Amino acid sequence: MLDQMTLYPVADDVLFAPGGRVVIRTYGVAAPADPANGRPRSVAYRTWVTGVREQPRYWRWGHFEDARRGHRKVLEWLTGRGPQPQQVAQVDAA
Repeated sequence: MLDQMTLYPVADDVLFAPGGRVVIRTYGVAAPADPANGRPRSVAYRTWVTGVREQPRYWRWGHFEDARRGHRKVLEWLTGRGPQPQQVAQVDAA
């Protein structure tokens, strides 16, 4: 199943901190089309941060534009220029 998923890159950034490297990666993930009706499934957007506090952190976004803005807010939070971002509830179109 994982080999059939489609990844849609949104943004990638790397920060260099005294403790090491921090990677911020935002992407969309789509599962293969529903075999029952052939319609494509919705895309789930996520921002993953690795290298912070010894474990990965992630946020979920509902749409592409939310993911773009969310990625920017995560960068601002990590660099001390903004508050920690809140997740946007994902709305599935059925």
